[in-house]
Amino acid sequence: MYQYNDFDTEFLAQRNAQFRAQVERRIDGSLTEDEFKPLRLMNGVYLQLHAYMLRVAIPYGTLNSAQMRQLALLAEKWDKGYGHFTTRQNIQYNWPKLRDIPDMLDALGEVGLHAIQTSGNTIRNVTSDHFAGATADEVEDPRPLAELLRQWSTDHPEFQFLGRKFKIAVIASEQDRAVIRAHDIGLRILRRDGDTGVQVIVGGGLGRTPMIGKVIAEFLPKADLLPYLEAILSVYNRIGRRDNKYKARIKITVHENGIDTIREEVEKEFIERRKAFSGVDQKILAQIETMFAAPAFRRAPVEPFDAAYASDPLFRSWADTNLTAHKAPGYAIVSISLKAHGKTPGDATADQMRVMADLAAEFGHDELRISHEQNVILPHVHKSDLPALYARLRANGLGTANIGLISDIIACPGMDYCALATARSIPIAQDIATRFDELKLEHDIGELKLKISGCINACGHHHVGHIGILGLDRAGVENYQITLGGDATETAAIGERAGPGFSADDIVPAIERLVLGYLDLRASPEETFLQSYRRLGAAPFKAALYPEARANAA
Repeated sequence: MYQYNDFDTEFLAQRNAQFRAQVERRIDGSLTEDEFKPLRLMNGVYLQLHAYMLRVAIPYGTLNSAQMRQLALLAEKWDKGYGHFTTRQNIQYNWPKLRDIPDMLDALGEVGLHAIQTSGNTIRNVTSDHFAGATADEVEDPRPLAELLRQWSTDHPEFQFLGRKFKIAVIASEQDRAVIRAHDIGLRILRRDGDTGVQVIVGGGLGRTPMIGKVIAEFLPKADLLPYLEAILSVYNRIGRRDNKYKARIKITVHENGIDTIREEVEKEFIERRKAFSGVDQKILAQIETMFAAPAFRRAPVEPFDAAYASDPLFRSWADTNLTAHKAPGYAIVSISLKAHGKTPGDATADQMRVMADLAAEFGHDELRISHEQNVILPHVHKSDLPALYARLRANGLGTANIGLISDIIACPGMDYCALATARSIPIAQDIATRFDELKLEHDIGELKLKISGCINACGHHHVGHIGILGLDRAGVENYQITLGGDATETAAIGERAGPGFSADDIVPAIERLVLGYLDLRASPEETFLQSYRRLGAAPFKAALYPEARANAA
């Protein structure tokens, strides 16, 4: 992983010192909250319903054990003992005191972490595939390119005050594990005829106007990527809407002007931008790539894994759901669920963070990843170590065997924390997970991506859930709309609204009817919810959701 140099360290120290002075001026009243707002947003500080919130960047989701321990320290020393991992591969602290935040930022800087550009109308934390560097289906590790983009975008003077926030994701496989088609710019590294290039997708996004991104460049040489991205940002900055913040995202710019017009404008700008690049970016990229060399994978017998799998049904259930094939013989990718039934999705206590850090150092070549699905990944674990690792996870409330199942719910903080939310997300997620645990059906149901947002901003990615839930305010009463058939992968799709919403009391029974209806509809136990929906269409699923409408029609 990337190691900070002297420049990086000094840069962070200066930024943190600057913000410390700004905080002091806010506390002594020299700055009003309105004056302070743009300054705090540049440093990842929000004002939520009940307190300030600090959002820490985890670039492309990669951490080492020392960094994870430092995140635990922040939770324990300056918050309420836990942190919340987000769909942007970040971590949020929901209860810090403003006067303590500069100390938190200094502590982050000690381990090469920061909160720069995790908020504001700028290029946000660059995200990537949480299995990067470990899975066999990738062309190359996409994280060096993501790191180059992080360095390029940090404090880029031209792109600090865009019309709206701007999000970039990078992958290097056909399988999309980073939702690149729902980003302002999505990048897929690919190889053609022996050459490596990048497919560029532009204009994706969720929120009140969800859109799937469009391909603007099918195969761009990697050496041209930065000037091409600058061209895209420049065109967006010039012609994007600023009269209405809800129409200020690049997806609206692409929609209103058309992808062909945007491509033509970008190509003209690109010709000029490319002249300013002398190849120094490729030299920097080559240096970055040396820091992402694969660990020294060891060879050892896998009999301990085989024995545990054969004799321990709990271990076998966990292995079936939480392990993914690794590119190295004898290894597995471990997904640690932060979705224990009845718990807050994405939350981890300081003690749990330390346990995961210890396991990464002991068994995982000192690497951890944060997934956009709000779980933690140990990307490199030898199978012989998995029984011992699972025992430690289970002893610390981290052994839930539900990755990809209905209780592995993506959920935003909702109205429990967020000033923008119009309904609760966390209690609904907890109630759904608890109900299906009671029914003992989720393993029979199989893969099902359920996502919940507490407002139209869609931080819970509900639009691309197989089942999406959107919480809204209807005359002071929480109302939950359901969408069906969304997909966050390489076959990305926006879910279709099923019909009228449900009250907080009725939403869990409605989801239960829907899922039980799917079990009756599927062609075989192997057919997933999404496959059934695509085969049959929406009608039978709506009939399961709204039996009274079916009865009235009869």
